[in-house]
Amino acid sequence: MILINLLPHREAARKQRREFFFVTLGIAVLLGGLISGGIYSWYQTQITGQKDKNALLKTEIVKLEGQIKDIAGLQQEIAALRARQNAVEELQGNRNLPVYLLTELVKQLPDGVYVTSMKQENQLVSITGIAQSNERVSELLRNLANNSPWLTRPELLEITASSLALTARDQRRVSNFSMRVSLKRPTDPAKPAASGAGALPAVNPSAAATNPALPASRAPKA
Repeated sequence: MILINLLPHREAARKQRREFFFVTLGIAVLLGGLISGGIYSWYQTQITGQKDKNALLKTEIVKLEGQIKDIAGLQQEIAALRARQNAVEELQGNRNLPVYLLTELVKQLPDGVYVTSMKQENQLVSITGIAQSNERVSELLRNLANNSPWLTRPELLEITASSLALTARDQRRVSNFSMRVSLKRPTDPAKPAASGAGALPAVNPSAAATNPALPASRAPKA
């Protein structure tokens, strides 16, 4: 017996495929929405966390800026204290310089050389005087350059010949000179060794015995 299906099977197949398509589409949309929602939630979580980190960083930056200002203020105070300390040390070191200068000048002056005036500007000393000859002036320059621990770099500025009247009949040829010499500070690396920090340079006993007193015409005028 032959069975013939007279129902619209093609329409039923199309309907079945259509329903399957819509179900699959719904599932895909649902999965897409869930995935999109998850990604969105993850990004929002990351953004919120980064905002919290940024806020924490800003707070810490403000604290660090305050600490930096405090440190800068402390550094300025330290620099000011060091400047004051250096000024006090410099004053303490320079207060004996005139004594050193006069002592060394007396020691280094050869016989026949007389200082008429002397002027000090900072570490530079200008000296003018009279010598019996040019050789005496040269000897003074050598003494200041080689034998003095407190005086250095002597420089002859001018030397002229003139006559000095000792009496109405006695005329002597002399040399008028002017020179510059540098005075070392006690804090200079090449300062002389001493028994104490403020000790004066030792005077040669033999020189003191030979010249117990400096003549009035030889005494420098400060």
